[in-house]
Amino acid sequence: QVQLVESGGGLVQPGGSLRLSCAASRSIFSSYHMGWYRQAPGKQRELVATITSGGTTKYADSVKGRFTISRDNAKKMVYLQMNSLSPEDTAVYYCNAVTLGGTYLWDWGQGTQVTVSS
Repeated sequence: QVQLVESGGGLVQPGGSLRLSCAASRSIFSSYHMGWYRQAPGKQRELVATITSGGTTKYADSVKGRFTISRDNAKKMVYLQMNSLSPEDTAVYYCNAVTLGGTYLWDWGQGTQVTVSS
């Protein structure tokens, strides 16, 4: 069973930045496409960024130009650099392996809370 551990969230002022990290226990990590999701209170979980096994990235329109997803296959880590944060980015953020169609593959981790507020 794969374990995903997200970290790096916190309270940040509007316009600020955070870098989220996700550690995966899967032995064969590099062959999976990975994604970052978020779930705001009362809303469905949404996929905001993906990175393929080959390093191609894709973003939801709501975060394009502000968020950057990256991965370190040797460390089995996925990162999400978030800049120019706004209160609308407040959510619990999760990572997971994904298909090219955006379907998640593994059990969810505990997520990491991001709160953007002055």
